[in-house]
Amino acid sequence: MRTELETIIINPPSNGAFFKTAPTSPDVDVYNRPISEVFQQRLDAITSQKWESDQENAFFVADLGEVLRQHFRWKSLLPRIEPFYDPMVVQLLASLGCGFDCASKQEIQQVLDVGVEASRIIYANPCKQASFIRYAAQQNVSRMTFDNAEELLKIKKYYPEAELVLRILTDDSMSLCQLGLKFGAPLHTVQHLLQTAKDLDLNVVGVSFHVGSGCLDENAFGDAVLLARNVFDQAKCMGYDFKLLDVGGGFPGADVKDGITFEKVAAVLGPIVDRLFPTDVRVIAEPGRYYVASAFTLTTNIIGRRTSNAVTESSEPATNPEYMYYVNDGMYGSFNCIIFDHQVVHPKVLLKDELFMFGQDVPEAQYESSVWGPTCDSIDCLNKSTRLPKLEPGDWLYYENMGAYTICAASQFNGFRKSEVLYTNTFC
Repeated sequence: MRTELETIIINPPSNGAFFKTAPTSPDVDVYNRPISEVFQQRLDAITSQKWESDQENAFFVADLGEVLRQHFRWKSLLPRIEPFYDPMVVQLLASLGCGFDCASKQEIQQVLDVGVEASRIIYANPCKQASFIRYAAQQNVSRMTFDNAEELLKIKKYYPEAELVLRILTDDSMSLCQLGLKFGAPLHTVQHLLQTAKDLDLNVVGVSFHVGSGCLDENAFGDAVLLARNVFDQAKCMGYDFKLLDVGGGFPGADVKDGITFEKVAAVLGPIVDRLFPTDVRVIAEPGRYYVASAFTLTTNIIGRRTSNAVTESSEPATNPEYMYYVNDGMYGSFNCIIFDHQVVHPKVLLKDELFMFGQDVPEAQYESSVWGPTCDSIDCLNKSTRLPKLEPGDWLYYENMGAYTICAASQFNGFRKSEVLYTNTFC
C-alpha cells in the first residue's frame, strides 16, 4: 500500500533549480518533510499493517535537499570546476546542469534515458569492453579515458573519432581506496602513449587523474594538478593543444567535520588550478561521495537477538550480559561499504518498545553488543563491538551517512532483497 506523497518536478532555469509540488507521478515520489517524519510515517504504517508480507524490510530515506545543499556548496567553493557525477541521484543532478562520469554501457544508458546530452558524459573507465565502445560511438559519447597503448588500439578500431583523455598515475598513498593499483599511466610512459595516439591519428584532448577514494590529504590534489600541468606542457611540445582537465574524485562529503574537509580541499585545489591553467581549459571533477554520503540514512529491523554470555561458568546468570543483534540488511547488501570502502558505521536506535527515538539519546543502560547482517556467512558483521541498550526483535536501528558505495553495489546473496529508498526534500 502506497502512502500519499508529493512529487518533486525538476525544471530548472539557467541559473539553478526550480521546484514545485504536483500530484504523484510514476517517475519519482518525494516527501517534502524532515527525515524524522518520513521514518516515523513509514514505521507507523508498518505498525498498522503488522502482518503484511515483508513489511519490516530495511529501507533508506534519501534527502535530495542535502544533495542540493552540497551542489551549492561546491559551486560556491569551486566555481570553475564542473562536477561530473557518478550516476545515482541522476535526475536531480541532471536538472542542475551536472555532467556524468560513467563506467559502463548501462550507466551511459541510464543517464541518456533522463535526457542528458551526450556532450555532458565522460566515459571514465580506462579499460572498456569493445561492445561498450561501439555503443558509446552510436550514442555520440565521444569523451573517454585511456592509460595504455592497448586501449588506444581498441579505440582506434571501434571509435576512431573519440576525444581521448589520458589518465595519469598520481600519489594516492593517503587514500582509503588506492585506485592507482589498477589505473593510471606512470609519467615515464606519457610520451610513448601520446606518440602512439598521434601515430594512430587519435584525438587526445586532455588529462585526468584520481587521488583515490576517501583521500585523507588535501595536498594530494595540489600535487596531482602539478603533475597534470607537466603533462600538458609535454603534450604541447608534441603538437597537442589540450583543453580539458579532469581532477577526479576523492572529495569528502558533508559528514566529514574533522581532518580533511571539503573546505580544505577547495582551498588547495581551486587556487592551484586557477594559477596553472588558463580559463580556456575546461576543468571537471567526479565528486560521487561528496554529493550523496550524507544524504542517505538506512534503517534496519532487528530480526533476532542472542545473549552471548547468558550464564557464567558456574551456571549463574551473567551480571553484565553481552548481546548479538541480527538485522535484515548486511555486508552483502547496503553495508558492502564496510569491505569495499573501509567505512565504519555507527548504529543508533530508531524505534524501541514502539517509541520513536530518532535523534534522541536512549536514557537506559548500555551493553556491549555486536550487530550482524541476515545472511548465513560469518563475515556478515556490521559492528563487532558497540554499546546499545537492550533491544528486542522488532525494534529498529538506523545508520546515517550511508549514501556512498552502499546500495549501488548491493547484491542479493542468500536471496535477500535490496533495500527500498524513500525520497524527501528538505531544501528550503
